[in-house]
Amino acid sequence: MIGKGGSSRVYRVLNHANELYAIKRVSLDKTDAETMSGYMNEIALLKRLEGNSRIIRLIDSEVKAGPGGSKGSLLLVMECGEVDLARLMGERAGLSLDMVWVAYYWQQMLEAVHIIHEEKIVHSDLKPANFVLVRGQLKLIDFGIANAIANDTTNIQRDHQIGTVNYMSPEAIEIPDGMPRHKVGRPSDVWSLGCILYQMVYGHPPFQHLSVYQKMKAIPDMAHVIDFPEYSIPIAPAPRTSSSGTSSGTATPPKRLDHLKRQVRRDVVEGMKSCLCRGPKDRSTIPELLEQDWLAMKEPDLPPVKQMLAEDETIINPYYMRQLLQYGIKLGESQNSDMSPEALLKEAERLVAELKSIQP
Repeated sequence: MIGKGGSSRVYRVLNHANELYAIKRVSLDKTDAETMSGYMNEIALLKRLEGNSRIIRLIDSEVKAGPGGSKGSLLLVMECGEVDLARLMGERAGLSLDMVWVAYYWQQMLEAVHIIHEEKIVHSDLKPANFVLVRGQLKLIDFGIANAIANDTTNIQRDHQIGTVNYMSPEAIEIPDGMPRHKVGRPSDVWSLGCILYQMVYGHPPFQHLSVYQKMKAIPDMAHVIDFPEYSIPIAPAPRTSSSGTSSGTATPPKRLDHLKRQVRRDVVEGMKSCLCRGPKDRSTIPELLEQDWLAMKEPDLPPVKQMLAEDETIINPYYMRQLLQYGIKLGESQNSDMSPEALLKEAERLVAELKSIQP
């Protein structure tokens, strides 16, 4: 068994040719109508998405009758993922930021979500555990709560709470009765992707430091500012527990590995911010995210230095600095050395203007 949840269990299996597959087995006796509808929805979506290399492949499915009049089981045979993104990120705990690694997997995640969005499907529960590696390629799994977008529109309405809190979009969080209901559509998946990118860069999702109640309040709160630190500083992995099940010594606060800190590219921060806008319409689309320069590791386009200078600023090199120092020494040795601060400032402004005038 490699996973379980509610009435389902997932097993790693071998066929007669010794090829690995996964079987999801759902006990129908323990499954209510709504959950069953979710599984049937997943089967329908996987069949519809068959042939897309970024989506987990459904090989076969069947309902198997149970003994003695019991409802039996629903069985789904699927491709088997070797490891999920949550585990991959866990293995990188304590290592410095590697933007090549981030860009490699981020692009594959975007490609997977782009496929379902093009098919007018919103996943609604994007999180690291729902991306798995199959023979080195990242694929999207778990469509239990994904819904087709109704009537060819760009969003759908939810009747109940969905998603995983750390990655849940503001509009997916239910608000008190009497308030207008928000709609969950493609931008909601973009928010969740932004939270995953944030975790890949900083080592934790943006709201991880809060309790569940605080997260539910902070995520939709326009006044709650998401912090985007200039540096990514890894945290030392928690000490392993002993064979008795306890860690050695008392609990210690997480240790920041400052010697491994890396500056985060400004265009990467802008990319995260473009996903984590509270307003769904303000977020980037998947095609826009795929076009961002940092994905191809291009250097950010910066304006020429001269365009960044104020009117009273200029560039100076060692040659001109030497001349200025010589001028300052002579001025100090002369009889006019006792200049007032105002006069010195005026002379400095004159020298800057003179230097600007002779620069190409």
